[in-house]
Amino acid sequence: MLPGISTEQLRSRLNRMVADGMLTRRRYREVPPRVDYELTERARELAPVLGELARWGYEWAWSPPREAERVDLGAIFRLIPGLAGPNTPASGRIELTVTDGNGGEPISYMVTFAPAAATITERERGRADAHMRGDAAAWIRALSPDGTRSGLRATGDRALADALFAMLAPSPVRHAMNSPRSRCSAKGSVRPRTSPNPAASSSDPTSPGVLRGS
Repeated sequence: MLPGISTEQLRSRLNRMVADGMLTRRRYREVPPRVDYELTERARELAPVLGELARWGYEWAWSPPREAERVDLGAIFRLIPGLAGPNTPASGRIELTVTDGNGGEPISYMVTFAPAAATITERERGRADAHMRGDAAAWIRALSPDGTRSGLRATGDRALADALFAMLAPSPVRHAMNSPRSRCSAKGSVRPRTSPNPAASSSDPTSPGVLRGS
């Protein structure tokens, strides 16, 4: 179950996406019943568009989470396939673990980098070339403009971690340009509207990968 959405809302949205040709649905004759939803080729072609929108958000609209705001790290990680491109230098598999990600329980994401591409799966256990672990607060700090990774435990291929953060972390230069102090000092300029964290409270079922439900 995805956080922030009821079972009926999720079922309605998934059914609409199936009807629109964005998802395929496969039912299994099992007890309890199981249904797999997978993105179609039509939907996968949207991944670069979503990735560029996310990149813009990271560059221009990132802000520290508010007191009552929840950052959905899974929503950020699921955008990785859309952010990968021809200049992605790494190749291999990296496991990302949020130690308090699912009701206080650890949740892992396996990212596979290939030339000019990336895929992500959830809760997959297997061989990885690198591992990164930390609680939600440590991940949020690592993904902030300051990029402080001290709260994360990293092992394995360092190049994979560097490639990951090169895609996800906002540019310090642009963040500085968009900071309140910078906007105030630029007299006569138009101030951009302050937007909430683009990944906060996000539970988008269209994220890349296979969504399993009942």
